[in-house]
Amino acid sequence: IPILGGTNCDEEVLTTGWITDSLLTIQVPGIITTTEEFPGKREARTVYVLEVGEKNEKSPEFATKMPTKVNLRGSVSIYSSSSIPAPNPTVRADVHFCGVNFADILACCDQYQERPQLPFTPGMEFSGTVLETGTDVSTVEEGDGVIGLSGFNGVAEECIIDHKALWQIPERVPLREAAALPVSYGTATLALERRARTQPGETVLVTAAAGATVLAVIEVAANVLQAKPCKLAMQRGAQSIVSYGQGSLKEAVGKLVGSGGVNVVIDTVEGDIFLEALHSLAWEGRIVVVGFAGGTIASVLANLLLLKNISAMGLYWGRYQDQNFPLFSRGLSSAIQYCQEGCIQPYIGAVFKLE
Repeated sequence: IPILGGTNCDEEVLTTGWITDSLLTIQVPGIITTTEEFPGKREARTVYVLEVGEKNEKSPEFATKMPTKVNLRGSVSIYSSSSIPAPNPTVRADVHFCGVNFADILACCDQYQERPQLPFTPGMEFSGTVLETGTDVSTVEEGDGVIGLSGFNGVAEECIIDHKALWQIPERVPLREAAALPVSYGTATLALERRARTQPGETVLVTAAAGATVLAVIEVAANVLQAKPCKLAMQRGAQSIVSYGQGSLKEAVGKLVGSGGVNVVIDTVEGDIFLEALHSLAWEGRIVVVGFAGGTIASVLANLLLLKNISAMGLYWGRYQDQNFPLFSRGLSSAIQYCQEGCIQPYIGAVFKLE
């Protein structure tokens, strides 16, 4: 299966097996091609799965050693397994593409808020086709093109997944682009439409404008909500760019939109950038925190919120799947619809094979 890469590649970040920037690109040595054709939907075939974590030699069923930036190469392996039938209420899907997200990288370095039991298979989102369904599953059928939210199980040739975690994709949406929709565009849709309540004509400031989620936010804001939002960001719909390292962010924003400030900030960086963005908000402005790529967490003084009736809020997109599934599903369905209508086009920085 190919792995979707991102916008940049910083070989100094992880030099021992995975090549990644703070968000997106992955490269894993090993073999991922099948050795035989799949003979039938209920007959077993050899499938390959990527696994992270070293097993305890005394208790092989438990893995205790977490990979780090130093030992990650030795902690990543690809193993073969026999495919299994799909029990109720699950679906067995043939994985065509698997996206790689910041959360995957954090989980592999034991820095994510949800720590999967080791060893585990990364890959939160994938696209593919349905091979088999449980007997009571009626939402999808064999041969359907789907995108799936697999937790941490997507980097495998096949995936057994609950039917509620699958969404059908129209034929007009290519599987490659579809794999990049769930996390980035699901986040962008809920951040702008649900949390920030962005209205047409409002001004949106997005921090870190070259990351996958940020490009998704820019596209949805500019092309769907008609909001006023590096060259890549401009290509995706941004109208102006501000470089953080060249003076005050607040002053730069003021030159672009006037002293009134921006209506909405979607922040993926945190730290000092968050605080400067907070000061750039207009009366009754809203700032939504969706990540902390900068590595530091900012503290907010309540009086800053009071003076201009500002709202500061967070977005943990994945929690909506458990806490408010109808809203979660509508957000992802909207992203699929936007892609089908041509309003958005997921940016694919690179595609790698697991070999």
